[in-house]
Amino acid sequence: MEDKQFELRKSKLDELRAMGIDPYANGFTPEHNAGDLLSSHASKSPEELEQTKGLFSLAGRIVSKRDFGKSAFFHLSDRTGRIQGFIQKNSIDEKTFTLFRKLLDVGDFAGVRGELFKTRTGELTLKVRELFFLTKALRPLPEKWHGLQDVETRYRQRYLDLIANERAKEIFKTRSKAINLIRRFLDERDFLEVETPVLHPIAGGATAKPFVTHHNALDMDLYLRIAPELYLKRLVVGGLERVYELGRTFRNEGVSTKHNPEFTMIEFYQAYATYEDLMDLIEELVCYVVENTVGDMLVEYEDKKIDFKRPWKRIDIYEALREKFGSEITEDDQFLFARADSMGINHNGIKGKALTEIFETLFEDNLVNPTFVYGFPLDVSPLARKSDDDPEVVDRFELYIYGREIANAFSELNDPIDQKKRFTDQVEMKEKGEDEYHEMDNDYVSALEYGMPPTAGAGIGIDRLVMLLTNSSSIREVIFFPHLRP
Repeated sequence: MEDKQFELRKSKLDELRAMGIDPYANGFTPEHNAGDLLSSHASKSPEELEQTKGLFSLAGRIVSKRDFGKSAFFHLSDRTGRIQGFIQKNSIDEKTFTLFRKLLDVGDFAGVRGELFKTRTGELTLKVRELFFLTKALRPLPEKWHGLQDVETRYRQRYLDLIANERAKEIFKTRSKAINLIRRFLDERDFLEVETPVLHPIAGGATAKPFVTHHNALDMDLYLRIAPELYLKRLVVGGLERVYELGRTFRNEGVSTKHNPEFTMIEFYQAYATYEDLMDLIEELVCYVVENTVGDMLVEYEDKKIDFKRPWKRIDIYEALREKFGSEITEDDQFLFARADSMGINHNGIKGKALTEIFETLFEDNLVNPTFVYGFPLDVSPLARKSDDDPEVVDRFELYIYGREIANAFSELNDPIDQKKRFTDQVEMKEKGEDEYHEMDNDYVSALEYGMPPTAGAGIGIDRLVMLLTNSSSIREVIFFPHLRP
């Protein structure tokens, strides 16, 4: 059926060319848009519209068409909305009327000029005086394209999803607005937006598996960045005391409703600040974004309501585990590893990994309202500063909302001797089979040897944040072109 439609539309395209009409014309510039016309004139009476002087010009996709022989109604959609049009045989030249009836299909683009009036049902409508053919669509919109539901089609052919589903457009408008708000928030606090390499000679800055590529001219392997962290901190060493980068990051991990191998994050670093300062800053930042996108601090998400009102709850990992199991969980390694084994946790004899994964397994799903989880073990935090109170713990937190990690932050380790030892420990863990751990980065250690001021830094997952703002249950809903199995 679609092949027949394709051939029929292609024959119409040939007919347009034979008539001297370019089916892919350029040069028509609309002076108005559907949204503005509706907001300015929809409430006017028919008599008031008659007094409106001049013609209005619009351009967009024809999304519906009802032919009554000597007249026809249609709807035209542009970036701002959709408006009804009316074309009548005795109000326009015969060639243009025939062109509209016989050669213009739903899905095609057209430009129109005309005056506004109201139909008997009270719908604001543009009476067409001139019509300009702009683009021929060779494929028809899918069956039942109003409210297209097929998930595979929606994700693989996002352009059809955007044509068919107003909600899809609203999700991505909210995404863009949230990103602009984040930038504005940081810019107003004297942060400088920067760009750092995406291709890294060493995979570092996060615990994750990288994508590997090869540079032919240099004959060397490179890694798509798993985090911009180490380059951003080099900039702090160089004297840029407040920096941020918002962009794509890549991790060679599974695809799920919460994971996409290519995702967007923002990382920012502030000299002369602590991880506790960033708790306050992130609270303020997220609330600012929520208020200016959702408009309410109580946000509906799936089957729950998330309360973003400040202050947010704070949980210490060690204290939470000791309340659950007693002091043995943090003081007796045998007890800890036995408990982790019973829960199916692959810890490789790494105490910090066992502790954090037990905590995540038991507590993560219950953290619905925004919650800061802090007090992370040293051996799973190779870039974070040791706590002054406990050398086995670092000054680090993660932000959880609806059971999902949204942000990760810490006071940065700026002691080059300690950092080199941590990298060495990570290399040893990598040799034990922990392939997501860091490699040695001697250049970064050298940068620290020149001195980095006391600094705190954070990373926020943009996609997961937008999921919450738009009540989207899958990360694929908030990424234009998510990765899918072939």
